[in-house]
Amino acid sequence: MRRTIEWKENRVIMIDQRKLPHHLESLKCKDEHEIADAIKKMAIRGAPAIGAAAAYGMALAARNIKTDNYLQFIRELEEARAELSRTRPTAVNLFWALKEIWSIVEEAENSIDELREKIMLKAEQISEQDIETNYMIGNNGIVLFDDGDHILTHCNAGSLATVFYGTALGVIRSVFKKKKGIKVFVDETRPVLQGARLTAWELQSENIPATLICDSAAGFLMSQNKINKIIVGADRITSTGDVANKIGTYSLSVLAKEHQIPFYVAAPFSTIDFSIKDGCDIPIEERDHSEVTSIMGKSIAPAGIDVYNPAFDVTPNQNISAIITEKDIIWPPFAINLKKVKEKL
Repeated sequence: MRRTIEWKENRVIMIDQRKLPHHLESLKCKDEHEIADAIKKMAIRGAPAIGAAAAYGMALAARNIKTDNYLQFIRELEEARAELSRTRPTAVNLFWALKEIWSIVEEAENSIDELREKIMLKAEQISEQDIETNYMIGNNGIVLFDDGDHILTHCNAGSLATVFYGTALGVIRSVFKKKKGIKVFVDETRPVLQGARLTAWELQSENIPATLICDSAAGFLMSQNKINKIIVGADRITSTGDVANKIGTYSLSVLAKEHQIPFYVAAPFSTIDFSIKDGCDIPIEERDHSEVTSIMGKSIAPAGIDVYNPAFDVTPNQNISAIITEKDIIWPPFAINLKKVKEKL
């Protein structure tokens, strides 16, 4: 695997995930408008990767603004921040990264060149920190898994969802290096098929034993004792441990609870939004109807049919066994234990 996103020669180079698994191609973005478009159209996706993309988008904007007037420079930078913030509403890492960049702006003195450089350095720091964070998440999660485990994962929380290595799939990677005989079941993850297209591709490329299943087959496999652990990523986690993740996650958590299967969430601590207590307050993105009515450009539904296409759902904290972060494994009660970890930072 290579990095999902990186800065090269004043361009942001990212893997175009719309082309996988059949074509590994790069998208080269020269300004914040192209970054915003890539996020909206899911050329890049996954909460940590979106955060890195937003930070790089601000760096591109800072480099491209053509003015010697400092106040005008800040106004145009604010416009770039606003455009990037409108791309996808659910993933908190997007807003976290923009806030991190804007903290540099607020602390800056009246030097445009110096501010450009500081924004660039901060974007690179966010990117490098993501990789380090993912390795730590992976290492922390190893103790929760055993030799011979059959693990289900949903959507793609792998290297492609981050700058490199992954969150939930990062844990699986780390477990695979240490434990023997694990096997991974991959949900296809309708409607955009991130599991079938992306997670299956990542696992296959690293020779990690994997089996692709239809989303609707997961419960049956649990009833047959063919799945004994589940791990997913997260796009936003509330202060009480409710988790927004790819649509279908909630259903899996209910099935896991019914079959007494541990249900783990892996995410960087920055994914926790302490301003929200209840998962009902998380904004849920609704995407284009065509994602449901067609697959890879081919229509599968009658024309004009009404469609509801939420991109995410919310899993209540009582369905979650533990949250794996780079800081530690956090156990219930989450409202208390998440706060304890925050207070130590």
